[in-house]
Amino acid sequence: MTTPVKSAEQIITLKSDINISYTTYGKGYPVVFLQGSGPGASGWLNFRYNVQHFVDNGYQVIIPDLPGFGDSDKPDLDYTLDFFVASVIDFTDQLDLETFALVGNSLGGAVSLGLALAHPARISHLMLMGCGGLEEKEVYFQKMEGIQAMTKVPLGSPEFTPAYLKEVLKLIVFDPKHITDELIEERFRILSTQNPAAFTRMMIPNITDQLSKIDTPILGFWGGQDRFCPISGAETLVTRCPNVEMVTLSQCGHWVMIEHAELFNQRCTDFLKNK
Repeated sequence: MTTPVKSAEQIITLKSDINISYTTYGKGYPVVFLQGSGPGASGWLNFRYNVQHFVDNGYQVIIPDLPGFGDSDKPDLDYTLDFFVASVIDFTDQLDLETFALVGNSLGGAVSLGLALAHPARISHLMLMGCGGLEEKEVYFQKMEGIQAMTKVPLGSPEFTPAYLKEVLKLIVFDPKHITDELIEERFRILSTQNPAAFTRMMIPNITDQLSKIDTPILGFWGGQDRFCPISGAETLVTRCPNVEMVTLSQCGHWVMIEHAELFNQRCTDFLKNK
């Protein structure tokens, strides 16, 4: 896996006065990458193993930090799906992106689906991994081991130590080798700046009943050992959306794009070229 040097962060100020931190790489058709939720989450940490392959295949990679995460602003408000969709559209408007493809993991997957519903003419392709927004909130918080661990200790409390963060992140992957000391250090840096509202006031609805309206081609990925978003979501996408390809992997958790980066990268660029 080739990991490029992270480019200089840039800032776009949304109409809501929220500053969005982002990085860009390469030239060509734009692909916007939307990261998942979680303590210390950021776009770069989610997608650093995917950037170079997309660039080498002629795409412009754009990685924002969603509001509440990474180095973007972290306002004290309700983190609704409509809020995230409006934020991403404002962001892409300011970059003059008429149409673009989306890569979305977890929360980023739910936001990607929300964008395809609200702005179908703007979104050419959806590449989704362990996608959120496909169950009622109670399913995620009462049945998924990873989310239970992530929310057990309040963000910002003395008990939420780097060691505890490491134990939580080990639940995200099938193979714990991916949870390195460097990853913990960077995520804990971001975590220390996070507003708990990004978790306590996050309201992502179950949009299953709206999926039939999405004509955008979808390439989905799901890990059989996902402890954050149940693999039943893969079946939901395939049976509810009219144009879906789905890749499921037995030895994989919530981070397909990290645990199986080469497969993910190749399947995605093939999908972009062939659709």
